[in-house]
Amino acid sequence: MRYLQSNASRAPIKFRMPTSENLVPIRLDIEVDGQRFKDAFTWNPSDPDSEVISFAKRTIKDLKLPPTFITHVAQSIQTQLAEFRSLEGQVMYCTEKIVVLKIDLRVNNTVIRDQFQWDLSNLDSDPEEFARTFCRDLNISDPEVGPAIAVAIREQLYEMAAQNVTSAREIRVAKKGRRVDQISNSKGAGNGLDLSKSFGSKASVIRKRKDWHLYGPMVDSLTNEEVGNIEAKEDRRSQ
Repeated sequence: MRYLQSNASRAPIKFRMPTSENLVPIRLDIEVDGQRFKDAFTWNPSDPDSEVISFAKRTIKDLKLPPTFITHVAQSIQTQLAEFRSLEGQVMYCTEKIVVLKIDLRVNNTVIRDQFQWDLSNLDSDPEEFARTFCRDLNISDPEVGPAIAVAIREQLYEMAAQNVTSAREIRVAKKGRRVDQISNSKGAGNGLDLSKSFGSKASVIRKRKDWHLYGPMVDSLTNEEVGNIEAKEDRRSQ
């Protein structure tokens, strides 16, 4: 049984990523003049906006893509950062709650599928360290797999944290006279369990031993031909 130590608090806090580093998941899928650029990474929302333009220029130059991509890449990043920043300063509640996270990725020739539990209230959690340990334990050598797993985890945590902002708003309304039972479960909380009842207040279980045979990680290696077929199908669906 593996654990993440939790310093969970039931007091409301200002919105942020529920992880040790406040890094925002960014996902790009841009097509210009028949050429497509896809990528996923994390971004520090405290970085100056000028860094976005510099990053877009460096990336497009390194990939030898047409300069027209620069504006599209920069705008996509700025839009996603603006969405995150619109939540900053608002209140979210970090109650002790275990949620189910799912990974279903293909990175180059490697396919990864997994399901595990995560303490959403653990503000010391580290998706990047989890991903590195995952790759090391399963002997995954592709250096792009770990970052992709970390981004996938952060995307799910970000969505759930944003839902907690909505829950916090509802709680404030309830205190003004509305029925509290209307907001007892925020959107998406159906996957959560009460950590204090299930495992105590000091730790969050990542994968329960009794569930290993049900939700063990699956890693598969594809041939170049199989990857080509998958990418061709993806391209046809996107057209």
